[in-house]
Amino acid sequence: MCERGDMVLLHRFPLLAAGIFGATGVGLGAFGAHALRTALTELGTRDRWETAVFYQLTHAVALLGAAAWLKSAKGAAVRRLAWAVRCWCAGITLFSGSLYIMALTPHAPLWFKIAVPPSGGTLFVVGWLCVAATAFAKDE
Repeated sequence: MCERGDMVLLHRFPLLAAGIFGATGVGLGAFGAHALRTALTELGTRDRWETAVFYQLTHAVALLGAAAWLKSAKGAAVRRLAWAVRCWCAGITLFSGSLYIMALTPHAPLWFKIAVPPSGGTLFVVGWLCVAATAFAKDE
């Protein structure tokens, strides 16, 4: 169990993650829209890149919300939100990361295409279910 001092600082990780994923999401979005526009269009993978950016930025905002919520959360809510944060960070890495790779290398191995993006997507869903479970958390 976390000490009260640890719980006060618990919001810092999702805040850091939100900043990093938000900044890199904006940068990758601009990079795809400008520097890679022609290449992604020729490969027919521009929509894949845009999907990766969308999910990365959406979950960066969710991480920002989790950071704010964790500043005042108590008990089971803290644990459930912490799991949501972990799932979203891993989901961004696996889902968006794999889509970026597949946009640039459309001939990625089949095992990669069928295993990595769905794993990341599943982690997004599990993270949101952790948020929903927080509605039933009791303060300790």
